Amino acid sequence: MNRHRDRESGSWEGRLQHLLPLYGHRNWIVVADAAYPAQASPGIETLLTGCDHVKVLAKVFAAIGASSHVRANVFLDAELKRVPEKDAPGVSAFRKKLHRLLAGKETREVAHELIIEKLDQTGRLHRILILKSTLAIPYTSVFLELDCAYWSEEAEERLRNVQAREGAGGRQARQVRPLSRRRSRKG
Repeated sequence: MNRHRDRESGSWEGRLQHLLPLYGHRNWIVVADAAYPAQASPGIETLLTGCDHVKVLAKVFAAIGASSHVRANVFLDAELKRVPEKDAPGVSAFRKKLHRLLAGKETREVAHELIIEKLDQTGRLHRILILKSTLAIPYTSVFLELDCAYWSEEAEERLRNVQAREGAGGRQARQVRPLSRRRSRKG
């Protein structure tokens, strides 16, 4: 059972401000369109913002940017670039706004179902905040995988390489992938 009940509008901004200092690498924040499903993994909390999608996303980026401990790896639905205007009026204007908002940010495109599956798995061990907007255009959700702001993937890789070379307790240490690509394993 999901210990974090889905919440309505209230103060999604206050909830974000409360949770962000608690979140670290492996946590996610999703700014989702209106039809995004309520997932059942115990670590997933869904809030209805009642607000414009781009405004919610801008506020989330501002909050993450103001924090000293996390940064965001940005994932988009791969399907978004192929959604035609005739089937989803407003999608072209949305893509332009999103492009401006994401300027200078590295993004990765992944099939929607794969992202939902990843969130479901992650939500079993780590917390995820889903902020649902009022946007009624498909495949417009933006997925932010939080990572450590003061430790890069390159630094992690160098550390793991040193550990592998030096061994652990007389045995060769296993190679571990960088944080943003590492997958949690069930114990």
